[in-house]
Amino acid sequence: MISRRSFLHSSVLVVGGTMTGASRFLSDTDIAMTVNGPIAAGDMGLSLIHEHILVDFIGADQYDPNRWNHDDVIKKALPYLEQLKAMGCKTLVDCTPNYLGRDVILLKKLSTQSGLQIITNTGYYGGSVNKFLPAHAFTETEFQLAERWIKEHTEGIERSRIYPGFIKISVNDSHLSDISKKLIRAAAHCHLKTGLTIASHTGPAIPAFEEIEILKQLGVSPAAFIWVHAQNEKDWNQYILAAKQGAWVSLDGLNENNIDDYVKMLAFLKKENLMPQVLVSHDAGWYEPGKADGGNFRGYTTLFEKLIPALKQNGFVEKDLQQLLQLNAAKAFSIKVRTA
Repeated sequence: MISRRSFLHSSVLVVGGTMTGASRFLSDTDIAMTVNGPIAAGDMGLSLIHEHILVDFIGADQYDPNRWNHDDVIKKALPYLEQLKAMGCKTLVDCTPNYLGRDVILLKKLSTQSGLQIITNTGYYGGSVNKFLPAHAFTETEFQLAERWIKEHTEGIERSRIYPGFIKISVNDSHLSDISKKLIRAAAHCHLKTGLTIASHTGPAIPAFEEIEILKQLGVSPAAFIWVHAQNEKDWNQYILAAKQGAWVSLDGLNENNIDDYVKMLAFLKKENLMPQVLVSHDAGWYEPGKADGGNFRGYTTLFEKLIPALKQNGFVEKDLQQLLQLNAAKAFSIKVRTA
């Protein structure tokens, strides 16, 4: 395990580095942050880059971590994490943001008990008619919001000594609203101070490219941006345009019913020589407080049980899978400032 002091020293000094879409190798200084502390990014191993363990949809105005019990969540979620670990997965990126059920103490308990490395986040979720935004998100400036997130990076989340490994935001699914613009700008300011990658729940191409343009205007490279839920954009040529700018195209809604769709999307991106810019995951899990036994928890193994065999049947080789599930994840979640 890398010390926190060594991590802070290395992460803040890597400004304008060589982390681009064309880069195929990780440097010795590339660091990722887990709930148990910093690790070498190359040690992330097989990774699922967009999953959830717990999500509470009650809304920011009623948000209360006392709505769930750690023992109950662990009883429900731990077997799924152990199953995932047994399949060779080493790292799970938990994308539940603050005010939607982010519970870093719970994540640390589950990481310790399962043996999986888990990465958590800072940032706010602005989609869903802004239901999950705290009141101060509307009154504070982009710089004040960024300072809140920067503080979690430097001091830890809620005095837990657990630190975020990326920035998670969400925007509306059409032309960006004023609050969505504020969130992406705050994320840009935070990135330039911390080197944390920005993963934005986006969906269609229209808001994605507006986000990328704002980032570039503020001096942030598209290489610092993960276009979350890109599979919702049906014009795959938009993937090409984003990836060629250096952005990460995240196809993260995999389930047993869309395996063929994912094979086709990935084959398209491979044909365009854009595999180094692609991420894939399920968006699964979802223990829901307020529902009996946490509701219907969906496991994380479809990628290993269904997608990988299907990809191999369609011409994907081990090198492709290593790129998709290991190298890309490590590059995307390496903590370094990426300037435009």
